[in-house]
Amino acid sequence: MPILGNCSIFAFAITRHTMIYFKRHIDTKLQEWKDSVRHLPLMIRGARQVGKSTAVRHLGKSFKYYLEINLEKQPSLCQLFTENIDVKRTCEKLSGTLATPIIPGETLLFIDEIQVCKEAIMALRYFKEDYPELHVIAAGSLLEFTLQEIPSFGVGRIRSMYMHPFSFDEFLAAQGLDLTIGLKKSCTSTEPLNDAAHSNLTDLLRTFFLVGGMPAAVSVWIETKSYLEVARVHNDIMSAYNDDFVKYKKRISPPLLRQVLKSVALQAGQKFTFSQVDKEIKSTVIKESLHLLSLAGLVVPVTHTDANGIPLGAEEDPRYTKYLFFDLGLMQTMLNTPAADILMADEIAFVNKGGASEIFAGLEMVKYSDCFQKNDMHYWQNISKNSQAEVDYVIALQGKVLPIEVKASTQGSMQSLWLFMRRHNLNHAIRTSLENFGQFCYTDSKAENAERHVDIVPLYALSNLFEQQS
Repeated sequence: MPILGNCSIFAFAITRHTMIYFKRHIDTKLQEWKDSVRHLPLMIRGARQVGKSTAVRHLGKSFKYYLEINLEKQPSLCQLFTENIDVKRTCEKLSGTLATPIIPGETLLFIDEIQVCKEAIMALRYFKEDYPELHVIAAGSLLEFTLQEIPSFGVGRIRSMYMHPFSFDEFLAAQGLDLTIGLKKSCTSTEPLNDAAHSNLTDLLRTFFLVGGMPAAVSVWIETKSYLEVARVHNDIMSAYNDDFVKYKKRISPPLLRQVLKSVALQAGQKFTFSQVDKEIKSTVIKESLHLLSLAGLVVPVTHTDANGIPLGAEEDPRYTKYLFFDLGLMQTMLNTPAADILMADEIAFVNKGGASEIFAGLEMVKYSDCFQKNDMHYWQNISKNSQAEVDYVIALQGKVLPIEVKASTQGSMQSLWLFMRRHNLNHAIRTSLENFGQFCYTDSKAENAERHVDIVPLYALSNLFEQQS
């Protein structure tokens, strides 16, 4: 069939992919999906270059046969996905042309860069209805933009899975430090790490602040241990994102998108102020730019909530929003942060450096959230006039509201946290910093029999909070 050209060469190359693979948290979920009797067609969503395709290829090695098509590199294949598609017949054509058997239970069919073909996205539902025994995964860059144009692309028939850059634990695992991960996971507020292990993990965290979690950057760091080489990879990635900006929406100029993205980095840890982008640009245009950057996965909104109960989103106020730059390493390179500023800084300066620790903490929580739903992040601030009280993050954990403060040391003020706990009648909170594991209690004299308990969790061990529900 002429529409397929020489696709068999491409399929053969992919099945022989031999690049070193670093374990990802999502691997377990993908394996569970494979083994499930009810495996809905899966759509993996996330920013460009976070490792979506690589994770699927790794899963493909556990199948007898693996067939990958790329609708961006092979646009002629879009012709196979029609409104009245017969998915079994389509699979027969793909199998014959690419010389790869498509056998339910034995073959993984991966449709990459599916965003370029709306018809292919719509066709996924028919795999559930007409070919449910076949394992099918789709992924793509800027997928969210296409999905916005398809109001109901397969509710109940397609399952979404969200993927992010490497977490700190994944970064450690990629370096063969599984025993280090196990050690910190075994620690609690009453059983802290020994001083040597604590110091070692703090140094590793400093490195992660510069390298970040983009797979290409992690790979180069492991290979070269050069921050200069890592920065070059970061610049290449940012160039690719800049090239993508022309695809977002014609009414928002690429230079403005770059300007807004940089302003997100510069305003890290603060309520985002439109006027700091450019006083001459209308706030509605900047707001639209932030929306597009959020859709692309490059920024993560953190919205104020009154947090009187769960769900936290029921009382959010979008007028008060902070934004997280989606990868800390990329952000440091964009801002030209000297490596020495991170590696040589004392603990207080390190934690407070440009809001980086607050971003790290927020991104870790995003990475450990339920991968089957898009996680909404929240913080709290006292919006009363002349008040500056603020709690960095408020999350729902094990059915309860949990406030989390990012602090530099035991000397940091906790007044905002105490106020929040008193107002919401809470007796448990988390303080995260470069301190070792620990805890302290506080008797609130302004509330009857109110004992406030705070667990101290090191920044490098935030994943411990989520172990019980993973």
